[in-house]
Amino acid sequence: MLNEHAAHGSAAAGQARGGGAITRDEVAHLARLSRLALREDELDHLATQLDDIISAVARVQEVAAEDIPPTSHALPLTNVFRADEVRPSLTPDQALSGAPAADEQRFKVPRILDEEA
Repeated sequence: MLNEHAAHGSAAAGQARGGGAITRDEVAHLARLSRLALREDELDHLATQLDDIISAVARVQEVAAEDIPPTSHALPLTNVFRADEVRPSLTPDQALSGAPAADEQRFKVPRILDEEA
């Protein structure tokens, strides 16, 4: 059984490199491995769709060259945030001075969820 899976895996890899159309039998085999129950018309439809996908991947692989670095965006991005620098700011007492209630240098707010201790 393992050799059968390996043979189909290498066939699929060959097709990804442009080695021919995916067959209806291969779709049926993949469906069995995935435990999918497919109707006869679905097998034909999926064989066509999977062949289109494999062909598209093969075309992309032909275009991709070793000297082109991988990118995550089509356009160059620059950081628009300021540098993280320590600057003068409020002390904890100043920040809490207008709070209706404070506890251990934190804002104290009414409980909104009942939690059991």
